[in-house]
Amino acid sequence: MSILRNTVQRQLILDAVKELDIHATAEQVYEFVTHKHPSISKATVYRNLNQMSQAGELLNIGAFSGRTHYDHRCHEHSHFVCEACSRVFDVESDFSDIVDRVAGHHGFDVRNYQLSFEGLCWDCKSQVNA
Repeated sequence: MSILRNTVQRQLILDAVKELDIHATAEQVYEFVTHKHPSISKATVYRNLNQMSQAGELLNIGAFSGRTHYDHRCHEHSHFVCEACSRVFDVESDFSDIVDRVAGHHGFDVRNYQLSFEGLCWDCKSQVNA
């Protein structure tokens, strides 16, 4: 993990991801940050999000609905994406048995993995069943 130079912009962006607490997209982070710091550019937000995810300060959890999402919780966990409302939820569960099976069956040396699940969240499921 590399150490990034702490700048005002970088701290604003990191704070925004934490305060939003919604697995924000770069666009959502940009909109949030410009309320406090209107002169920040979209390119600065995108560049810093990318650098912070490469440095391990944020997780790039992948693209859902065509947009990359970021998570400030960097511990090992998975995600659930609702197909109806597009919200992203943390899934705190141990999936090491799956990793062990993949490594054992295929002979891979698994160093990192990301699991995501898709379906309907409880809110959307209850609306469908109502």
